[in-house]
Amino acid sequence: MRSLIAFLALSLTVHALEPIPDKLVVLTFDDAVSNHATFVAPMLKKLGFGATFYVCEFQPDFETNKEQYMTWEQIKSLHEMGFEVGNHTGHHKHVNGLKKEQLVEEIEFLERRCAEHGIPRPTTFCYPAYGTGPLALTVLTEKGYLFAREGHNRTYDPAKDDALLIPSVSLSGENTAPFYDALKLAEDGHIVVLTFHGIPEHTHPWVNTPPEIFEQYMKYLADNHYTAMSVRDLARYIDPIKARSAIKAEKH
Repeated sequence: MRSLIAFLALSLTVHALEPIPDKLVVLTFDDAVSNHATFVAPMLKKLGFGATFYVCEFQPDFETNKEQYMTWEQIKSLHEMGFEVGNHTGHHKHVNGLKKEQLVEEIEFLERRCAEHGIPRPTTFCYPAYGTGPLALTVLTEKGYLFAREGHNRTYDPAKDDALLIPSVSLSGENTAPFYDALKLAEDGHIVVLTFHGIPEHTHPWVNTPPEIFEQYMKYLADNHYTAMSVRDLARYIDPIKARSAIKAEKH
């Protein structure tokens, strides 16, 4: 009975705002790749899609390799176009290998860089290489982050998944089946969060998405009336703080 009551309380918490619609997709793009500004963002803007761009100063050559990485002026342009700029640590550091003070500095470095360029302080976070850990949850909570995205290649169920451990489906290569298979699950309160890297990706080819395939994906979303939004916009449907508390209560 206690478990049932907790589950019902969680359901009410999750749906206390707007009901989660079917065909809800969250678009995320990692690593501040230059074609996010030159190719991806203009296409999304034309389609009326929202998205989150998780940026960092990817070492060793963020400052010099501008064929691969955006300038901060380009990152600011994403914000000015209405997209979310999220925190991917300052230098793409794997958070599960950092001490607390190191992780805090990585997060605050990116926040400072955003402030220097007139970009709002990020409220959502992305784990580099999908590595997580209890320390990261503590630090993100203390820093006031509302949502954080990881991997696992499955849909996000706000009634079960911690808002600071949002699973996503990572897409790359020429195999389109994971994209279409995931979209079939965007119903009954499940949200499909998609992760992309470079389109194309030159420096890290194992996460490359060919531009023609990306265009195919976006056309399919538009033609089939999917809602595509940013991570921060999940706050329309989910109160992350209350949802996290309810999930913890249900587990106990």
